[in-house]
Amino acid sequence: MKDLPLNALRAFALVFAHRGVRPAARELGVAHSSLSRHLAELEAWAGTPLTRGPGGRAGLSFTPQGEALGQAALAALRELERAAAAVREARSERSVVISTTASFASRWLLPRLPALEARHPDLEVSVLVDPRPVDLGTAGAGEVDLAIRLGRGPWRDLDCQPLLDEVLYPVMSPAAWRAAGSPRRPPALARLRLLHDRDPGATWELWRRAHGPASLDVRRGPRLASTDLVLRAAAQGQGVALARHRLAADDVAAGLLVRPFERSVALGPAYWLVLPPHARGRAATAGVVAWLEQEARACGPLPA
Repeated sequence: MKDLPLNALRAFALVFAHRGVRPAARELGVAHSSLSRHLAELEAWAGTPLTRGPGGRAGLSFTPQGEALGQAALAALRELERAAAAVREARSERSVVISTTASFASRWLLPRLPALEARHPDLEVSVLVDPRPVDLGTAGAGEVDLAIRLGRGPWRDLDCQPLLDEVLYPVMSPAAWRAAGSPRRPPALARLRLLHDRDPGATWELWRRAHGPASLDVRRGPRLASTDLVLRAAAQGQGVALARHRLAADDVAAGLLVRPFERSVALGPAYWLVLPPHARGRAATAGVVAWLEQEARACGPLPA
């Protein structure tokens, strides 16, 4: 190992990858004459020519020995790069990665994280946004320690426990509500612009079945990609959205959104804590789970 000309091999690997000295020099930020000296050093060490000179449009051409050494050197450096990146990115025992949807992360989880960090300053909590309902089995070992998922759990072969119940209710901006004549009964929805969430658990059909009106055309109105976008559109006066209370509560309390009707649709357990097998028993994960359960209890009862 001590006899290997490592700098020359690294230079040769880049020349081999680029099929030329000048592009390799640009990547390294050195003069091409410096790489040429490394190539000469490597050929002297190997005792055989490694290149044949310019190869036309294909770039520099290599001897069979040069091809073999270039492939081996490039593969070894790439493997070393991957290993070094894994070492640098290795997480401490006090780090916890939470996977959830973008809307739940931005509207419920992130506003509460400063309180967790203040209580447990030694924890390092990261949030991974993943729109898939439940797919922790394909995550890399240690990539996700805890997931918060929306839907009708529990899911088979996963460690699931309910976190929050949920209800749905219509919301709109105060200005849009006043412009519509301050409606207070569901039949008014027939003349309002509906905003649709891609969330299959928050469809206008659920509302129509529970509260009507039966004539409500749930096909009309724009579809938006996330709950967060739907609520933002409603706050901007673009229509009336069917909101999840846990995600809209802060905007309702702040007066950015109003509930035109004092009715709701109960969904029951709608948010679940899901732990992959490798996360069981980690003290840091258990601490975050306990905090999430406490925050869920602090949310209080659901509105009617």
